[in-house]
Amino acid sequence: MAFQVEYHFTLPKGYVDEAGELHRQGVMRLATAADEILPLRDPRVQQNPGYLPVILLSRVVSRLGSLPKVDPGVIEKLFAVDLAYLQDFYRRLNTLSLPAYKGVCPHCGQKVEISIDLMDEQEI
Repeated sequence: MAFQVEYHFTLPKGYVDEAGELHRQGVMRLATAADEILPLRDPRVQQNPGYLPVILLSRVVSRLGSLPKVDPGVIEKLFAVDLAYLQDFYRRLNTLSLPAYKGVCPHCGQKVEISIDLMDEQEI
């Protein structure tokens, strides 16, 4: 079984390009150490640390609709809800811990904590 490094996503609103075309479907790859380190050297990030997510996402979003390239300019023009979605998606893909949910067993009534591996699905 091959190790999965790319994950499909669908933006809540979508990116609208200059021609008015909507792009919602995309692919994000797992981040490398360089993806997290190199943006810190970018003058835009050094001047404004809030710009880090823009640079970081432009490195790991490998495809968005039919756009030929995803660069910082594309990420800058995303709707706020789409930027927040991609930041959350990035965190979920690149974190070690699995989300855990508390519940109650329907058979015995005992409290349980269930970890859900969201990476089992192609699209989260």
